[in-house]
Amino acid sequence: MSAAVVAATVAVSGTVAYRELWVQPSEDKEGSDASGNGSEFTVYDEFDAARGSALDSSKWTYDTGRTGWGNNEKQDYTDSTDNSTQDGSGNLDISALDTAGGYTSARVTTKDKFEFTYGRVEARIKMPAGQGLHPAFWLLGTDIDSVGWPISGEIDVIETLNAADNYHSGIHAPQADSVNSQKAGTSGIPIEPLSEDFHTYWVERSPNKVVTGMDETVLSTITPADLTGGNEYWVFDKPFYLLFNVAVAGDWPGPTTAQTKFPATMSIDWVRYRTD
Repeated sequence: MSAAVVAATVAVSGTVAYRELWVQPSEDKEGSDASGNGSEFTVYDEFDAARGSALDSSKWTYDTGRTGWGNNEKQDYTDSTDNSTQDGSGNLDISALDTAGGYTSARVTTKDKFEFTYGRVEARIKMPAGQGLHPAFWLLGTDIDSVGWPISGEIDVIETLNAADNYHSGIHAPQADSVNSQKAGTSGIPIEPLSEDFHTYWVERSPNKVVTGMDETVLSTITPADLTGGNEYWVFDKPFYLLFNVAVAGDWPGPTTAQTKFPATMSIDWVRYRTD
């Protein structure tokens, strides 16, 4: 079954422009993509180490701490294998835990390890589900430490909230006030929750264009024309690095409840790339 758009509407509010899509996922579990031959890709990581193994430090690093992360999130990000570990079956498990000391989780990145400007990156992921959960696969500009956010730019390949029966995909770009971001992208409801199975999520970047997708479906195509101020605030023709995380609670998903099940695990089968 090929992915298909079942219905679509358009929502525009202030500096937020989102196109809503209802998506029928593909049954191709290997993640047939919308614009290329899989043989063109280089595998970045297949997570095929023994059960309980830490990540390869030549490929991955961690953001750590309990700072709220700009969204009043409640988790403490750690570099412990309790929160990010290879499962022995070819997956990386990023797990949010409810511990005596509070929520813990992991935010793993390729900062200073892998970056790209033009090309395509894909990851095959199964999302967690539960009230208060906010897993994401996203990118940040490599200059974030010097220019800050949102001037660095942010590309959200896929984010889900709570029951994983919705998704958000798009970009955050700077705007005139340089403090808040302007956003463009898609949000919508898949036919089945994204916690039901693995799907391939991808981003393809070319000059003046960012395209995101799931399996064979293009979720968003964004150009400077989608931004207020156009090229003046287009910061996406430069190197970006990858991030994967599971956030807990905060402003967007809201609090957890007694029904939220922990561990809450995002499983990643592989990450691969093609640079242009």
